[in-house]
Amino acid sequence: MQTSTIDNRVSKVVADVLKVQPDRIVPCARLREDLGADSLDLASLMMDLEREFNGSISDEEAQKAATVGDIVALISAMASAGPTQAAPTAS
Repeated sequence: MQTSTIDNRVSKVVADVLKVQPDRIVPCARLREDLGADSLDLASLMMDLEREFNGSISDEEAQKAATVGDIVALISAMASAGPTQAAPTAS
């Protein structure tokens, strides 16, 4: 998957979850300080990213993601590693 495609999709998810204007979503934007995310927002963001990219993000990886650029790098690495199966959900 191309990085520009990942950038665009990550930006859309971040904008939707954090309710921020798309022009504020730049690689160096810090999730907490610049975009106003709290811990609940970050958990919701990671879950939406897992759905959007059909993968799994560990708690450790999520905690390391401090900027939008960190998320793009995380998703890029996840995409280059190949598709992963998310844990099945209970019905």
